[in-house]
Amino acid sequence: MFSHIFVGVSDFDRALAFYEPLMSALGIQARFCDTSRPWAGWHSGDGARPLFLMGVPHNQQAHDPGNGQMVAFLAPNRETVRIVYDTAIANGGYCEGLPGLRPQYHADYYGAYVRDPDGNKLCFVCHTPEV
Repeated sequence: MFSHIFVGVSDFDRALAFYEPLMSALGIQARFCDTSRPWAGWHSGDGARPLFLMGVPHNQQAHDPGNGQMVAFLAPNRETVRIVYDTAIANGGYCEGLPGLRPQYHADYYGAYVRDPDGNKLCFVCHTPEV
């Protein structure tokens, strides 16, 4: 469905230090990191897409996180949701919703919500029952 998702940041080095451990904990592979632009990208699976990208906005204007925008990363299990949430908090993110069930979405929706150091809202979610 998606080719790529791009999240703007104001401080590339700080954002890279935040996103690298998150992507690793989710099992999402680094595709590139270009500090001259600056931007970086990750993808999961065997294909080249979809990509998650983060970097300084192309127009070089200040980053501004949007209200109501969120990127949700699929986790393989609930333990991974907890690990990635803890990793995000330990690397400069801040809580927007502790890991837990959200039955208002569906019975097995287990998610956690954070803001990255630039204020971008992220979700880590597992849709399967705990085994």
